[in-house]
Amino acid sequence: MSVTILDLCERQGLRLTDQRRTIARVLEEADDHPDVEALHARAAAEDPRISLATVYRTVKLFEEAGILDKHEFGDGRARYETADRDHHDHLIDLATGEVIEFVDPEIEELQERIAARLGYELKGHRLELFGLRKDRKRD
Repeated sequence: MSVTILDLCERQGLRLTDQRRTIARVLEEADDHPDVEALHARAAAEDPRISLATVYRTVKLFEEAGILDKHEFGDGRARYETADRDHHDHLIDLATGEVIEFVDPEIEELQERIAARLGYELKGHRLELFGLRKDRKRD
């Protein structure tokens, strides 16, 4: 059984109001990288009393507790995903904003080799690629 955002909050002793529980559940169910506005819309659909300010405060709390990772994909919006997910990289479609997750063993090995060549032991990294689909018609 995997650990949920609620489990992580409880382990860290975070106070969980009903609204925070709803926000955590919405984050847990997300299969994308939602920004705060998208999270608010989803959470407010479940509980209309949840304000945008509450979502901002909750996301900040979860990020500071190491439960969420914040990503800046160049579109001016911070997006979030759970921090305990398996390692992956991102390809961002510049036309649609779609974020595609991928893992490539060759890239992972190359990064290790580069770090070693420069005298470092790699402890982590983030890779974000930005592109346009080749098959998309351009005006």
